[in-house]
Amino acid sequence: MKNSSRLRYFIYLSLIIIGGCTTGKNALQKGDYDLSVEKSVSRLQNSPKNSEAMQVLKMAYDLALKDHLRKIDEAKMSNDLFRWESVMYDYQKINQLADDINSCPACLVIIPNPSKYISELADSKYNAAAARYNSGLGYMRENNRKAAKKAYYEFEKVINLQPDYKDVKTKLDDAYWAAVTRVVVQPILINSNTYKLSGDYFQQQIDQYIAKYSRNKFVIFYGEAQATDQKIVPDQVLSLNFDDFIVGQTYVKERVEKLERDSVVIGETRNKKPIYGTVKATLSIFEKNVSSSGLLDMSITDWKTRKLVHQQKFPGTYVWRDSWASYKGDDRALTKQQLAITKRREQLPPPPSALFLEFTKPIYNQLIDDISYYYNNY
Repeated sequence: MKNSSRLRYFIYLSLIIIGGCTTGKNALQKGDYDLSVEKSVSRLQNSPKNSEAMQVLKMAYDLALKDHLRKIDEAKMSNDLFRWESVMYDYQKINQLADDINSCPACLVIIPNPSKYISELADSKYNAAAARYNSGLGYMRENNRKAAKKAYYEFEKVINLQPDYKDVKTKLDDAYWAAVTRVVVQPILINSNTYKLSGDYFQQQIDQYIAKYSRNKFVIFYGEAQATDQKIVPDQVLSLNFDDFIVGQTYVKERVEKLERDSVVIGETRNKKPIYGTVKATLSIFEKNVSSSGLLDMSITDWKTRKLVHQQKFPGTYVWRDSWASYKGDDRALTKQQLAITKRREQLPPPPSALFLEFTKPIYNQLIDDISYYYNNY
């Protein structure tokens, strides 16, 4: 019986808690008047005669309205340049409360004419847009790239607030081009017909990357030919040159091992019984390494001042390996693995152009990472 009583008490307590949450009573007690109105409206939409929700709505709406109007008055009296955005926010919240109540017939019985501030909201939006517009103009007067970037974001906010405000779209475009850094990427020069095609392929990969770059809209990359055709005056020039590269440096190492194995059948007696003995062999293992490496220099220069603003060097190495072996003596002295390698023959390494491409792969990855790191937040 005691357990039954406890269960009923628990259920009763749970219903009280759940009821308080769904009617907005808890939110009201915590001073979150907007949420309290929202929950009580939702409750009355589903249960129009819920007395607690009716009481909560009447009290919460009155407090919410007074709270927002108080904040509006305080914002209007402040010296904050962007105070009209606070005013606009509170008018929006008041109007949203009214829309919620107007969508609930049971709520209109309690609050027949919820307040809406349509013209006041429109005025506050206009004033907020004017403040951002004037702020943008102020940044533009500073006549530098960082300020132009700030101006761009201010004009962008103006468009969000008031799309047709004055000439804001023209100002946005002006700010964008004043904030943009134009980077011309010079092609890599390789004075060797042997590696020309490989160098061209490496260059194509870089060109594809800069053509698709979009992480920072205030940085635009141009190939040198593209910049010439479009008559682009760069802000920066990115130069790429190999300080040095070596392709196909070959090293061959021989390792000789003396092998013996005991208890190997080496014959038989007249009675056909096995004769055991020791077998020997000399194993020569050859290892060939064909190494190719290079060092790429990347430098970024300011076009106007001709000053170096960033420089980095990227090493790359690729080693092609081959191994084979030969032996003298009794092959029974060799393991299966050793015997298998003796059946291999020396392989020809890839052509120099392929080796060139291989050592540029790690260079490309380092290069792209560095360009991204430098310009993504530039």
